[in-house]
Amino acid sequence: MSQAASINPDEAAFFGKLAADWWNPKGTSAMLHRITPVRVAHIRAQALAHFGLDAKSRRPLAGLSALDVGCGAGLMAEPLARMGAATSAIDAAPENIAAAQDHAQGQGLAIDYQCIAVEDLAAQAKQFDLITCLEVVEHVAGRDAFFAAIAHLLKPGGLAVFSTPNRTAASWAVVIAGAEYITRSIPRGAHDWNRFFTPAELAEALTAAGLAPGEAAGLSWRPGQGFHIGADVTVNYFLSAVKPD
Repeated sequence: MSQAASINPDEAAFFGKLAADWWNPKGTSAMLHRITPVRVAHIRAQALAHFGLDAKSRRPLAGLSALDVGCGAGLMAEPLARMGAATSAIDAAPENIAAAQDHAQGQGLAIDYQCIAVEDLAAQAKQFDLITCLEVVEHVAGRDAFFAAIAHLLKPGGLAVFSTPNRTAASWAVVIAGAEYITRSIPRGAHDWNRFFTPAELAEALTAAGLAPGEAAGLSWRPGQGFHIGADVTVNYFLSAVKPD
């Protein structure tokens, strides 16, 4: 495992143990399966608006290079590839990368998966038009190194989309007490509430790394409506950032 500052070996090992069950929609990643369609729609909309792409195209991201950071077994990388992006994806757990490669092969998708830290990938002088980083920043060890590497990996004029839980009493109740301990739709012990970012803290970290963050968009759930994007950032939110030209 990489000794990069951003990687927490205990976190990588924890999620690596879940690799075999990652694609089971009723398994330990059930919550991720439920929110993935909302994630995909939001990222698609952000990319269409930022890059001026054709909303009617079946492969609207064709011509773009995309990187999914902390990809797990590929729940976001595969939709990026299906939307036409030349997709790469990285994760700190080799078990996740093996599961992702196996699943992508079964789907006939060409995705460049690597078990590598963002700092090590950035050292290869690679850059991408679009970077996604979903439910990852709360698990990172060396945060300054992590965000600096993300900024280095993003092309000038490129777009990075993050999602993460907010650090509020409501997020503790929903994410930890509710999802981890009551419904068990998230593996118990997956989160440390003290490491959650508020939107202002994440925006500050991205700004310090040289990126220009926009406005946060909330991910929430309502009876009869399910998961949706809105103004309520109390529990979980998306934050997009652009690298200035």
